[in-house]
Amino acid sequence: MEPDFRRSMGWLHTWAGVVLGSVLFAIFWMGTLSVFDSEIDLWMKPATRMAHADNMLPLESFRSSLDEAAAAKASFWNVTLPNDRDAVFHTHYGTRQKMISRDIDPVTGQVLPDSGTLGATEFIFPFHYTLNLELMNLGEWIVGLASMAMLILCITGVIIHRKIFADFFTFRSRAKSRRMLLDLHNISGVLGMPFHIILTFSGLVILGATYFPAGVTAVYPNTRAYFFESNGLSFLSVKHGKPGASGVSLDETAMKARALWGGDEPHLVLVANPGMTTSRIAFFRGNENQVVSDRDVIAFDGSTGKLLSRAPHLTPIMRSQRFLSGLHLIEFHHWVLRWIYFVLGLGSCVLIATGFLFWMESRRKKQEKQIGFRLVEAIAAGSVTGIILATLAFLTANRLLPHGAQMFGLERASLEVCAFYLVWLGAFVHGWVRSTRVWIEQSAAIAVLALAVTVLNWLTTGDHLVRTLSHRYLWPVAGVDMVLLVGAVLALLAARHLSHRVRNTVVSIRPAGEQAA
Repeated sequence: MEPDFRRSMGWLHTWAGVVLGSVLFAIFWMGTLSVFDSEIDLWMKPATRMAHADNMLPLESFRSSLDEAAAAKASFWNVTLPNDRDAVFHTHYGTRQKMISRDIDPVTGQVLPDSGTLGATEFIFPFHYTLNLELMNLGEWIVGLASMAMLILCITGVIIHRKIFADFFTFRSRAKSRRMLLDLHNISGVLGMPFHIILTFSGLVILGATYFPAGVTAVYPNTRAYFFESNGLSFLSVKHGKPGASGVSLDETAMKARALWGGDEPHLVLVANPGMTTSRIAFFRGNENQVVSDRDVIAFDGSTGKLLSRAPHLTPIMRSQRFLSGLHLIEFHHWVLRWIYFVLGLGSCVLIATGFLFWMESRRKKQEKQIGFRLVEAIAAGSVTGIILATLAFLTANRLLPHGAQMFGLERASLEVCAFYLVWLGAFVHGWVRSTRVWIEQSAAIAVLALAVTVLNWLTTGDHLVRTLSHRYLWPVAGVDMVLLVGAVLALLAARHLSHRVRNTVVSIRPAGEQAA
């Protein structure tokens, strides 16, 4: 019975990985990059590369921006305050037609030049859990299915690899490809097992209302009411109101919020229905010093300054949910943990990639000429090295496109995204056309492009490594450049190693062929 059970688990492990491995790699790759989304934003928005201001601008400095939002009949206006990862202010307001976002100098209060990019926070991070497929929440459903598959892969992986923990300390770099790939698969799997399970499970918990709407509708009249109450946003449940000037000072209400928080600072200030008699001013406390993402929100009447609401204390169940959310989103500021998340995230990518490669190496001799095998290899190449190339193309377009660039009716930010998808699509096609050398060529392309992106950052901004390392506020930029350079070296070594293996395989086959002739 035991061999049959293990065999069935092996079948489940294999096909869950092959079918959903592409989606899983994209999720973990983009999620790993999102660990440093603010730092990547700083790299992609050179105008925001500023030292932290000693004194914060008063909130009333943004009154003109708020009045502009009111004149445009915006439904909301907000300002995000600086923190130790982001030195500038960010204002946003939305109308029915579009969203207006601006970066503000923390010293002068002047509007900084528009960088014309979505950056990591608006493209890479949302891609991580939606795949940018928003129709009927299709992306979130696919991510949920892939997450369930990841949990199954973790469980079945332990079952089918009886010596997985013993083999954790074994890596045979000079062994045959299959053995070396299996060793890498085991090491990355065991090393990151708690990370794989916790991050996958917490991601499912965060999107639980999408997957199990019946639980929400059983208690709330609609999902909107659930969203408002669970996030302390009940103050938004008001009618639009009539035009009316707001004389309440943002700074005075901010002082009241700080007093209620015991001196803690707000991370975000939101004004709902600006310029209306039903306007609301809400202050969101930051989560930099805690794991639990508690959404502590205090709201005031925008006309009178009267305290309207404060997010209620979390119930034990909701606190558990917010703890898991905090673990996943890592909003708390702890640089050592952030780097651990990043390394373990890359380990998850290695786990998925080596699983793909092991499957192909196990079947290459017998199935290499079959269409199904070639299709899987093309998908695997596009999913692994292809999405890395697409990400580098995204960064390259960010440095090459001029400010205000437009093409085919698309603005600069959209052109960057187009560059990502075009290169990604090209990687899949390349995997089909050049199946015998796709891994070598795409690894070499990653090395060249990663190095080129680093050089482009230097040429277009003047921020080379010597300069960025010598200024503390530019360390995030230096970090991105150094990760790119390390990635270039690793990709070059991978291309060289794969090339040697292919050459040795050809040499070993040739004498047999000649003897047969």
